[in-house]
Amino acid sequence: MVEMTATITNTQGIHCRPSGVIYKACENYTGEIVLKAGKMKIQLTSIMDIILLGLFRGDSVVIQVSGENEAGMCKQLVELFERNYDFPPREK
Repeated sequence: MVEMTATITNTQGIHCRPSGVIYKACENYTGEIVLKAGKMKIQLTSIMDIILLGLFRGDSVVIQVSGENEAGMCKQLVELFERNYDFPPREK
């Protein structure tokens, strides 16, 4: 198992759109991914799992990965959680 900590830098925190990007990066991972933030601990199985953590700018999330290429997956997730997302506004 590999464990790393990420600090959220995105101005709006990790809301629906960043959660989708993060989940898409690991949805086919065959190992286990566990996220811990505050008193919550969840196994990452859906976008909603990420959203339910309620991560705001400055919050930390502990990422635990077990399985094939666990160090690489953990590092990728740290980078995604620490990314400053700048999505263009949605067209009306």
